[in-house]
Amino acid sequence: MSEFLSVIEWFDQTGQEIIHRIPQEGSAETKFGSQVIVRENQAAIFFRDGKGLDVLGPGRHTLSTANIPILTKVLALPWGFTSPFRVEVVFVNMKLFPDLKWGTAQPVAYRDAELGLVRLRAFGNYAIQIREPLVFVNALAGTMGSFMTGDIKDYLRDLIVSRLNDYLGEKLRTIFDLPKQYDEMGSEVHDRLGHDFRRYGINLADFFITSITPPEEVEKAIDERAQMAALGDLDKFLKMKAARALEGAGSGGSPAGDMAGLGAGAGMGAGIGMMLPGMIFESMRERGGAGAGSGGSAAAAEAIACPACHTEVAPSARFCPHCGESLVAGDRCQSCEAPLAPDAKFCSRCGEPVGVTERTCPNCKAKPPAGARFCMECGGKVE
Repeated sequence: MSEFLSVIEWFDQTGQEIIHRIPQEGSAETKFGSQVIVRENQAAIFFRDGKGLDVLGPGRHTLSTANIPILTKVLALPWGFTSPFRVEVVFVNMKLFPDLKWGTAQPVAYRDAELGLVRLRAFGNYAIQIREPLVFVNALAGTMGSFMTGDIKDYLRDLIVSRLNDYLGEKLRTIFDLPKQYDEMGSEVHDRLGHDFRRYGINLADFFITSITPPEEVEKAIDERAQMAALGDLDKFLKMKAARALEGAGSGGSPAGDMAGLGAGAGMGAGIGMMLPGMIFESMRERGGAGAGSGGSAAAAEAIACPACHTEVAPSARFCPHCGESLVAGDRCQSCEAPLAPDAKFCSRCGEPVGVTERTCPNCKAKPPAGARFCMECGGKVE
């Protein structure tokens, strides 16, 4: 490119351009007395023969014998009227570039003192400002005709995430302490990043952490834990979940989601079907006791608990009205004393018939096995 530069200036129309080179490709000849106009938020680096000679500050700069050679076409004759002294001016945008975003692309696993192993994602924003124009141009922009914030933000984001992960790995105790520490964490991570940014002539003006969050399933578990803590104990929590399930069934919705959550939260699995009637009965019993005064309290004190589903039933009941468990101590196998189901014909433990009285041989008085028709001692017929 062979052209004379007389007035050299640059306006950033995008607000995101950090470096702009004039000319954008190669270099150009510069006339004696050319003007370089630098705005307050800019710096201009004057290159000659490929070397950065000076950084020009705000104002109007006249190129003279002090900074460029006095060239004429006559002097350029040996080179075919192309001057061997090529010049270029690189403008550097010195303004603050705010609201640059950073965030973790994938959740990172950390050890939590209360939740065990958790995966976290972090997000925030930062602001940068060019501190040393010549260092920045030589280190990052090079010979590019234009250099935007988008050309460097991915690299800076990875640098930030790396330093933050290292900090959290050293300092994190539990995620429940994080919200109150955002300012302190931001300040410490900012100090760690400052050295990295200065290597490229960049000043990290601001650094903020806006959120550090676990995955959605962990957030749901934390919400369930908060609900349980607000209600006070597991029993009230299960009653609340059961009431929500019944409410969904009554309104025509499917309670499957609430019932599944109830079973998973309690760790009871399929047994939730047996627990639900007991919880409803317990709730009704408590309401009845509250309305009956001292009489209700006395009745509640006399109630007994089913050994199978732990539901409180009346002391006169022979069977549990919720699970059918026998409450009579005599309903046991005469051979092994195992509890018997109400309609059992044989013992589930030893296989002996239920309801058969002990027999003896009429001849030798021996005790034959249950179901035997002849005595194994004398061969006599057993009645």
